[in-house]
Amino acid sequence: MPRQVFNFDHPERFVAGTVGEPGDRAFYLQARTGSRVTSVVLEKVQVTLLAEKLEELLDEVLRATGGAAPIPAMPPAGSEDLEPLDQPILEEFRVAKLTLAWDADNESVVIEAEAPGGETEEEEEDEEEPAPAPPPTDEDEGPDLLRVYLDPGAARAFSKRAQALVNAGRPACPFCGLPLDTEGHVCPRTNGKRPAT
Repeated sequence: MPRQVFNFDHPERFVAGTVGEPGDRAFYLQARTGSRVTSVVLEKVQVTLLAEKLEELLDEVLRATGGAAPIPAMPPAGSEDLEPLDQPILEEFRVAKLTLAWDADNESVVIEAEAPGGETEEEEEDEEEPAPAPPPTDEDEGPDLLRVYLDPGAARAFSKRAQALVNAGRPACPFCGLPLDTEGHVCPRTNGKRPAT
């Protein structure tokens, strides 16, 4: 069965969001154009890395082009999206791999989120370099894929929201840096004693 590819070329909305309370949140990427909404689940660390690497990619393209690429240093005014995820949230797949690229022809960032089922660990650990395979097409067998094209301003806005989302989790313990639960936590720096509340 051919893989399912969810293509969004400059969607009306592309955000990272969560469902649940800090400490027990599920993280999503969600793209929307018109009434078409696609949601995929990913880990908090994947959201963190996506936001960081997206900023690095945009900064690198700006440096490489000598400032000629139309990439804003900050998200454009009015691009901040503080709305919750669109409902209902129907998970298409869990993300196993994220890929970022710069499409110079269209001056766009390309984000791909791929479902599990691509390369196996044995293939990744093979010491000999295999001959490069042609890039997969949408008709090929393989894992499902969410592909999103964003203009640089929308990419900056996505990154800012994603970073704020990750930072809105549980506060860190001032002594050990581990996340604090609502009922406190056993802090290794205080020899396992809970601070008085």
